[in-house]
Amino acid sequence: MSGDLGSLGADATPDQVVCHVDMDCFYAACERLREPALAGQPLVVGMGYESAETHGAVATASYEAREFGVESAMAISEALERLPRKVEAARDPDLDVEEAGFYRPVDLDYYDEVGAEVKAILRDAADVVREVSIDEAYLDVTDRVAWEEVEAFVRDLKERIGEEVGVVASVGVAPTMSAAKIASDYDKPDGLVVVEPGDVREFLAPLDVAEIHNVGPVTARRLRDMGVETAGDLAAADPERVRDEFGERGLAVRRYARGEDPREVTPVGEPKSLSRESAFTEATEDTERKREKVRALAADVADRAQREGALYRTIGIKVVTPPYDVNTRAESLPGPVDDPDLLESTALALLEEFADDRVRKLGVRVSKLDFAESDQASLAGFEGQSSGAAGDATTDGESAVASADDGADGSDGRDASDSPDGQRSLREYE
Repeated sequence: MSGDLGSLGADATPDQVVCHVDMDCFYAACERLREPALAGQPLVVGMGYESAETHGAVATASYEAREFGVESAMAISEALERLPRKVEAARDPDLDVEEAGFYRPVDLDYYDEVGAEVKAILRDAADVVREVSIDEAYLDVTDRVAWEEVEAFVRDLKERIGEEVGVVASVGVAPTMSAAKIASDYDKPDGLVVVEPGDVREFLAPLDVAEIHNVGPVTARRLRDMGVETAGDLAAADPERVRDEFGERGLAVRRYARGEDPREVTPVGEPKSLSRESAFTEATEDTERKREKVRALAADVADRAQREGALYRTIGIKVVTPPYDVNTRAESLPGPVDDPDLLESTALALLEEFADDRVRKLGVRVSKLDFAESDQASLAGFEGQSSGAAGDATTDGESAVASADDGADGSDGRDASDSPDGQRSLREYE
């Protein structure tokens, strides 16, 4: 380390060409693929939302919808106040059809299909791909293209995604993951920004400090209280003062502001959990309908676990009750198993608590996965054994819209609603 305790030194940044690919308003873009008439129209995709209802939250809003003040994580009821439905505006003489928009419920299975087509193109274009989410990935193209040619390379990549899949990507290129992420957000939508080696710190300097990797809203407020408004301010800040205020994490974000990022693009490891969800057209109290849904979801999860060679130690369910209250329950097993019948029976047993409740959506999940090629645990005596599930069960009680924590996936530690793209993740349950 250099004499500056807040610096890693020039040798700390890998010699790599990193692309961060981020699909623009991806959920809305997918909806427009199957309904071309929605192109150019204000469009809101709702999480926990069903057609003609007022419940749920905004998962993403098209850029046209944002002009009316609709934002991600906003309640659908509030979004409707700012942007009424077209069909209602056409019937109400007090509403202007030109000041109205379209609403669609989330269809994650369909978005996964579209996302898989994009990821196939990315894997063809790069030697190393790190998938961060359904609509976001880092590419290491160091061995594919030189800096002098990278802009043309990325332009061709964007055109290929648009022509073959029909959605639009913004791409940032930089020698570090954190700078590439910021660059992809810099000129949305349909952006292409290249930050060459040696230019990273200058590129970052004028940006709001909240744009820096791993700086969330709380940290940004505390930095502003210290007089640190921009990335340049943070880069030049006294490292001792930053460490006193934020600890070693503060020094890390200061390094990011200086353009120093030692991380290399590596593929994401094995998943931590597997799950499937499905919503009812309308909330239902019908016990058998709920049980049938859980059986089908459990079968899907069991099939996926078998295909991926995953054993699981925990079986859980997710129950969404009106308006959009998320409840989770889980039961731990004595050891890792691959047992579809046990998965189904455990999920159904956990569902009993909600037998009399109106339910909008159900999910089944397995976690604490084990991909080791070893014999699964014996379940002798399991049926009569208490795992303490009742004491461990939790009621989330929160909207499934949550901020992302910084982690190995390369996420930036900021709330999704603070992102220029503004799309909420639907993977909290995953």
